[in-house]
Amino acid sequence: MLSLRLARGARPSVLLRRSLVTVAAAGASFLLLSALGFASGHPDDSQGAVGRLLWCLVPLAATVQLAIAVGRADPSTGPGPGFAAAGVGPARAALLAAASMAASSALGGVLALLVFLLLRGDLGASWLDWAGSGAAGRQLGGGRPLPLAGTVTLLAVVPLVVGAACAAGLWPRQPRAVHQPVRGPRGTRRPAAPARPTVVTGPIAPRPHQATSGLPWGIALTAAGLALQAYASGNAPPLPDALLAVPGRLGGNPPGVVGGWALAALGLVLAGPGLTHLCGRLLAVGRPGVLRLLAGRMLQQEAGLIGRPVGALCALVAAGFTVLELYGRASGPSGAHAFGPLTGLGAALVTLCAAATTLTAVVEARSARERTTAALVRLGAPARLLRGAAALRAAALLALLVPLVWVVAHLTAMPFHR
Repeated sequence: MLSLRLARGARPSVLLRRSLVTVAAAGASFLLLSALGFASGHPDDSQGAVGRLLWCLVPLAATVQLAIAVGRADPSTGPGPGFAAAGVGPARAALLAAASMAASSALGGVLALLVFLLLRGDLGASWLDWAGSGAAGRQLGGGRPLPLAGTVTLLAVVPLVVGAACAAGLWPRQPRAVHQPVRGPRGTRRPAAPARPTVVTGPIAPRPHQATSGLPWGIALTAAGLALQAYASGNAPPLPDALLAVPGRLGGNPPGVVGGWALAALGLVLAGPGLTHLCGRLLAVGRPGVLRLLAGRMLQQEAGLIGRPVGALCALVAAGFTVLELYGRASGPSGAHAFGPLTGLGAALVTLCAAATTLTAVVEARSARERTTAALVRLGAPARLLRGAAALRAAALLALLVPLVWVVAHLTAMPFHR
């Protein structure tokens, strides 16, 4: 009830972000239900049903990432004097944000169920049929009964996973207390009294030195993923039939290739904060002026906040380049369209989640540096300097990440150039 009351009094921007979570959860739930419908309509093709269900993990992960970003940036679930007076501390605020995101995801699941039943023809004739002749119902198992337990279970997957991930990601961290030896009354050294650990009153970004800790692991995972993908595709013909088939009219890919793609994407996500911090250090190297120093320091401080969304966006661009090239080769010289409707829905959903997560992180970073910006304005910093620093940060990130994404994308697609 408290989440609903907070939603009623939220600002339009907050409601827009929650609506994006609802739309993303609806798309992920619809893909899960479509896998169930395919399994019910094709009981002999268990391999294809399992493959479709496994491919739903990518949109689900993108939805979870968006929900965590929206829950972290939601001001109505953040710490404040009103919450403290009501007995809502940092831990309960994190649970409140998780409950809010789970409720938004549950609403998306209900919408997905309605659209799914409408496309199957269970609610009568549907003008939403993409082929106009019952193709949607056949793809979703129209005319076959759906198992009630399986439907309820798949509808509960997205809210439960989103709620658990938000609670874990937004849980307040307790920093380790640092003990410094002090002088005793007679000049002797004795350990200081243990300081009472201070609990962080809300989710904060990692410190700059912590943001760079994932860079070696990210580089190693990306290299391992590219090597695995090259090895798995070395003795296999392009686009063979295999277990992990993309939902649509395109053939499958070897599991090793899919595993290599996943490792490379995970490596880019882990390396995102370190690359962002490195970009800030390069901006401030040498004897920088005011503009370069301000842009570099701010980029280093925000690396832990915007790094992973930027890394996920880079992984999406690299994967999109590879998939588009493979789809183009699969369509042949005739230009036949190789995309299926469910493939397009999954790609659109992942793209929407990645872009919305990045924009949410940028807005959160802007809110986090409001006090610094206000202090600079009081010191007489012109607005042109602040705008120039923001433009320089964006240009530096593009200059570093665009060539990196181009290299990773070409290395990923290189084994299929035969």
